[in-house]
Formats: sequence, structure tokens, C-alpha cells
Amino acid sequence: MNDVIKTIRNKSLLHFSAFADLHNHHLNIWKHRELIAALFSGALILTAWLWDSTFSEGTTIVFLITAFLIGGYAKAKEGLTETIQEKSLNVELLMIIAAIGAASIGYWTEGAVLIFIFALSGALETYTENKNTKELESLIHLQPETAFLLSGQEIAVADLQIDDQIMIRAGERIPADGKIYRGETEIDESAITGESVPVTKSVNDSVYAGTVNVNGTLYVEIDTLPNETLFQRIIKLVQNAQSEKSPSQLFIERFESTYVKVVLLVVAIMMVLPHFVFGWSWTDTVYRAMILLVVASPCALVASIMPATLAAISTSARNGVLFKGGVYAEGLASIDTVAFDKTGTLTEGKPFVTDWYMADHFNEQDVATFVYAIEKESTHPLANAMTSWGRSLKNDGYVPEIDRVQHQNGKGLIANIGQDQWTIGNTKLVKEANANTFMNMHHINNQNGHTTIYVQKNDEIIAVFFLKDTLRKESVEAIATLNELGIQTVMLTGDNEQTAKIIAQEANIQSFHANCLPEDKVAQLKALSARNRNVAMIGDGINDAPALAAANLGIAMGAGSDIALETSDIVLVKNNLSKIVDAIQLSKKMNQIIKQNIVFSIGIILALIASNFLQIIDMPLGVIGHEGSTILVILNGLRLLGK
Repeated sequence: MNDVIKTIRNKSLLHFSAFADLHNHHLNIWKHRELIAALFSGALILTAWLWDSTFSEGTTIVFLITAFLIGGYAKAKEGLTETIQEKSLNVELLMIIAAIGAASIGYWTEGAVLIFIFALSGALETYTENKNTKELESLIHLQPETAFLLSGQEIAVADLQIDDQIMIRAGERIPADGKIYRGETEIDESAITGESVPVTKSVNDSVYAGTVNVNGTLYVEIDTLPNETLFQRIIKLVQNAQSEKSPSQLFIERFESTYVKVVLLVVAIMMVLPHFVFGWSWTDTVYRAMILLVVASPCALVASIMPATLAAISTSARNGVLFKGGVYAEGLASIDTVAFDKTGTLTEGKPFVTDWYMADHFNEQDVATFVYAIEKESTHPLANAMTSWGRSLKNDGYVPEIDRVQHQNGKGLIANIGQDQWTIGNTKLVKEANANTFMNMHHINNQNGHTTIYVQKNDEIIAVFFLKDTLRKESVEAIATLNELGIQTVMLTGDNEQTAKIIAQEANIQSFHANCLPEDKVAQLKALSARNRNVAMIGDGINDAPALAAANLGIAMGAGSDIALETSDIVLVKNNLSKIVDAIQLSKKMNQIIKQNIVFSIGIILALIASNFLQIIDMPLGVIGHEGSTILVILNGLRLLGK
């Protein structure tokens, strides 16, 4: 009986699989229906032309009418629907009127050719849109649908909860964001970062949904809900970016309706005036009016921007830079100043304690115990460094009971433990005079390039710590390139003057502002804007969010805080600053291509209109010139897909 059931089940699965394949095949055909309709329309026109002498005139017209209906249906429906819904005229309507007008005066072949080439250019535009969403679709299909718990139970990814522990075998995709608690492997992160070289990961390293576990079994603890993973954020960002239009595109769309009305008015005049003014026959007058309707249509102008913008957004997403809209892809090219946060942006964001000094009457182990207990309440990189130091020296047998912890943004922490108040932070928190007194009393010199953290118990400073962060190699390279491009570089940091100066010199940053609180960073950005600078701010932390919002463009590091990612306009998925240089250059190229397309399309329209008035061109040449220019500007925009 079990064998029978198994056979039935296998046959059912086979039939279902065959049905699914057939369904997918039909879907692929449906996706290319515009191209198929255009090609079929062209085949009918070619048949009518080749066998014109064989067919009767009525048969030829039937072939051409069929070509009209098949090739023009989609565009006619689109034009009429849009006109009714938005109460504005569009280029699709112009083309349909022109084709019907040509047929009405006996030029059936010319009208059919117009429909064919117009349908072909429309199919090419649809192909462009499909091509640009292909990256998004491939991302969506990369995320696994199920995950394996430690018990071996297979559950849906959507049912995973924070702190669930899962197992990922070699070759499998990681289903959700989390931290490795056992195992070591290499992870292929190319799906979300664009980098083809696998990254070595071990215990406590983060892993991301959609990436591939290359060569070892991993045990991961989930730390992010499946619908909030980096992978899901990328998908949402790309979706939003593709629906957001650039200022140029919005202007063209507003311009289109007015332009179409003007063209229709001029065509209406052309259908009457030349007969009386120039003595043209009525047939020639209507014929030239129909040609004008074709060549004056702004199809190429309308197609000058969107394909190029979508191509740039898709290429950037593939390479680890996510634009939240076309407006940002276009605006990045005009940036002339880039402001950087230091920690986590220019540097690795993982400072460590290099040295410390303590008052003689305090025990190092006791201080380490209190520092560890207080600093683990914060996720700031400096707090993490202090926590690591405290963990290595603390008293494991005693855990201080903290009554309250106050987070002083940009300064440090204040904690109440029993009757004592502990303060851990910079000179702004412990008072500069007190800090100087402690340093002088113990003959301690500030260490260049280090961040200084003081520990104060009640009103007495009892210790000072020196921390140092590591400058990212790619940060230095990116800043060098930005300087070469003539873009001003500025660093805004909460660190002291001496530390900021050392980092700025090492990174070759042109200017810096130290001791900046979040509101100070905003003030500096406003001061730059007041000098007519177009500023991009790059940051990663909660304290950078106000500055990211205040800048002309906010750019967040991919591993940054949620609020930084939400506030920003652009996201660098892999925290690699060199990617922003690539994005700036791609944005400049995109704007260059858009300008080329606009100048070219306007030039072709003017040339064709002049040729029509001089009676140099006929309908077929007008159609080829007009629709050919549309196809050329689309192809020119698609060049950005290869960057």
C-alpha cells in the first residue's frame, strides 16, 4: 500500500511539475506579448508588400488592417486608458491618430508601418523595464523559503523568531540574518554586496539572508525578523527606487501633455492652411499634416530619461549601491562636497583600548567590573571597546546592580550604582577642568590620534583610557579619488581636536570639525549649504541621522543603524566608500547620456518637421526617422547596464 501511495504521489508531483513548467512557459510568452504582436504585425505588412501584385487590393488592405489591429491594440488601449484616467493627451494617442489619418487618405501601407515601428519601440521600452527589474526578481528568488532548526524540523522562514537557532549546511543559502555561535566557513555575499570573493566568517560574525554558506556547517542564532533583514531592505529600496521618478522625468511628463495639445492644434491648422496659402492639393495637405503628426510626436524625448535612469539604478544595485529613487541617482552627479562621519564610516568602527592610567587608590579589577557593567548597556563602538577591556579584567564573582543609566548623546554614560554615581565619557561629560587636573596630577600626556575616555566616580576622576580606531584602506583610496575629481572632503566627528586632526591627515581629508554633537553636524552642513555647496553626508550611526536628513543627499553605510538607513537617500551595502566614487561617476555618465538623448531627440524632431514643410520626406521616411530615433535613445540609455 505504501508503495502504491508513493507511486501516486510521485506521479502527482511529476504532473504538477510539468504543469508548472507549462505555466511558466506561458508566462514568458505573455511577458513578451508586445514584441510578438509587433513582429506579427511586421510579418503581415511584409507579406502584403511582397505579394502585392498577387493579391487583390481588397486582400492587401485586409492584411494591413489586421497588422493595424494586432500591432496597434496595446498602444491604442494604453493611450486611451491614460487619456481617460489622467485627463491628459499623450504620444500614444498621437500615433494612433496619425496612423488612422494616413489610412483615411489611402496610405494604408504607411499607416501600418507607423503602427509596426511604434509597437516595436514600445516593446523595446517594455524589455528595458523588464531588464531593469530582473536584478530585483533574481534577489527575491535567492531567499530560501524554509530553514532547519537544531532539532532537524523544517519550518517556513516567515515563522522564524529572534533567538531561534538554525543549522545551515555547506552549499545552502542563509535564510535570515543572525550571528554564528558555532562553526567557521566562507560566505558568498555577492547577491547583496556585488563582491565575488567569499568572506571568511566564524563565531560572533554576522551573516545575512540570501548569501551562500560555501564550505562548512554553520549554527546561527537569528537576531532579525525575516521581514526586516538586510536582504528584505534591499528589495524594498530597489522597488521604491524604480517607482520614484527623477526631476527631469517629471518635467518631461508634465511637458508631454501640453506639447501634444500644441501638436494637435498645429496639425489641425496644417490640414487647411497650406491648401489656401501654398496651393497644395487637399490630398497633399492632409498627407503632410499626417506626416507632421508623426514626426512632431515627442516619443524619443519622452524615452530619453527613464530607460537610462532605471539602467543606472539597476547597475548600482548590482554593485552594492542602493538608490532610493531616480531623483537621487540624478542628483548625485551635482554633489561638490562630501562630509564624512569618522567612526564606522572612515574607520572600521571597532576601536580598542591601547593604554590606560588609574588613580593609585583604586583597584584595577574593581574598576573593570564597574566599567563592564555600565558600558555593556550601550551599543556605541567606544562602549564596545570599553566593554571588551572590562570583560578581560573584571571580577567574575560580583555583578554590580545598576539603578539607572543615562545615555548622553555624543558624550558618554552616567550610571547610578548604590549611593555612587559613575560617569564614563569625554571631557564634555566630566568637565574639561577636572580632566586637565587629573592628567597634570598624574603626569599623563594625551596620545596623538587616540580618543580619550575618562571614568569618574561621584566628583573624582579615577581613570583615563586611550582608544584608537583603524582607518579603512578603501576610505583612503576613495577620498584620494574624490579629491582628484575636485570634490571637497570634510570630516565631522565627535572626537577631540587632536584625534580628528590625525585621522584627517592620514585620510588626506581637506578639512575637519571636531567635538561635534549631532546638532553641530547639522549646523556645519547648513553652513556649507549657505555657501552654495551641494553636500552629501555619509554616516552610519543614530547620531548621524539628523545630518543625513539635513544634507542634500544622505548616504548610509549598510551595516549602520536602522534610523540611519531609513533617513538616508543612498545605501552603501558593504560599507565600502570606494562604491560611492563609482556611483558618482555612474550618475555623471547617466546625466551625460540623458543630455545626449534630449539634444538628439529634439534635433531629429526639428529636422523632420523642416523636411516635411519642404516636402523632402514622405510618410515611410518620417516614420523611420521618428521611431528610429526613439529606439536609438532607448539603446543609448541601456548602455549603462554594462557599466
